[in-house]
Amino acid sequence: MSRALVVIPTYNERENLPLIVARVRASVPEASVLVVDDASPDGTGYLADDLAANDDAVRVLHRTAKDGLGAAYLEAFEWALDRGHDPIVQMDADGSHLPEQLPSLLRALQTTDDAGRPVDVVIGSRWIEGGTIENWPRHRELLSRWGSAYARTMLRLSTRDATAGYRVFRAQALRAIHLEDVHTRGYGFQVDMLWHARQAGLVVVEVPITFVERVHGRSKMSPMIVVEAMLKVTAWGIAGLFRRSKPAGAEAVRG
Repeated sequence: MSRALVVIPTYNERENLPLIVARVRASVPEASVLVVDDASPDGTGYLADDLAANDDAVRVLHRTAKDGLGAAYLEAFEWALDRGHDPIVQMDADGSHLPEQLPSLLRALQTTDDAGRPVDVVIGSRWIEGGTIENWPRHRELLSRWGSAYARTMLRLSTRDATAGYRVFRAQALRAIHLEDVHTRGYGFQVDMLWHARQAGLVVVEVPITFVERVHGRSKMSPMIVVEAMLKVTAWGIAGLFRRSKPAGAEAVRG
């Protein structure tokens, strides 16, 4: 297997970035890290450059504007594929995704489903048995659960945590998804990627994680972002009723 790459998008994460990068490097020392900064006004990008200057396994991708989480990930995925990284990990910079749990996600990628097919995508899930959240207000939990349930219903997904952002992809899985067809740039990007994975017939599994609310900085989430995402999910679901899907991939839960 080629060297794994952990992609960490940032926007005003100066307080969180050094610790999260250090924890990733300690938890999975064989992996590289790519910080994708959207021209953070607080200087996160410059700090990322300092981290890279002191660690050959850290790279920085500077973007010129805040253009959405999806846009940052899509550019990072292309960067990773061009350089032969495999697998490729999504991880938040705010500490909500515990780097110490990354080894369990990577191990799940080395397994097969009940039909003996290799796993293509691993989801770090909050909403399966063994998954937990810490320090989230009740309304945030209910909103996340509702969003995942709605996406599952509209798009016929079996993944319990459809909006999860802690994910591992095989390089060939990202190629099969056809990233040029993924147009969502905001909160709905996670569902969009999962939907395309299903359409491509990929094997998706969930493993339980502990999700921790950020300590430093402010969440970029807002009610309007969620509403916009759910409107897109509704449109995808309605469109899917009028065309035949490709064979669905297998989606499973791993404890």
